[in-house]
Amino acid sequence: MAIATLAGGCFWCLVKPFDQFEGVNSVVSGYSNGHVENPTYQEVTSGTTGHVEAVQIDFDEDVMSYEKLLDIFFKTFDPTDTGGQFGDRGPQYMPAIFYHDDEQKRVAEATIESLDAQNIFNGPIRTPVLPYKNFYRAEEEHQDFYKTNSAHYNAYFKGSGRKSFLEEHWGVE
Repeated sequence: MAIATLAGGCFWCLVKPFDQFEGVNSVVSGYSNGHVENPTYQEVTSGTTGHVEAVQIDFDEDVMSYEKLLDIFFKTFDPTDTGGQFGDRGPQYMPAIFYHDDEQKRVAEATIESLDAQNIFNGPIRTPVLPYKNFYRAEEEHQDFYKTNSAHYNAYFKGSGRKSFLEEHWGVE
């Protein structure tokens, strides 16, 4: 089993894309790389803890590669925008790849280089590749939000602009 920690704006929108693939054992919403232990949602969204909303993915490398996880990941957000994502602004919503070892760092950097060469986006990918420091599980009401609050999730996914961005760049919903 392996772990990937990824941020792409609101963590609600990062669970569903991974949840449907064989080899993904779990996707947990939480807060990564900040300086406050066990932060709350209110603390993180205030932008004062240094944390980024992220997901931590437990996956079976024999079934799902880290490279494939990153392929999925880059189809969930705007990797050219480091000021937040869509309707959510601020450092707590910036995209990032938090690598757990040198191989994850290498794969992340190669993936970004490959995507940039394809000119998919309206500018270069600016998503940072950063060393993993920590991850704190978010409160239970934020776990599997797309399942437990589907109407709210769907309205947010569309209203934030994420849905139209993904459709424009990838032709997916």
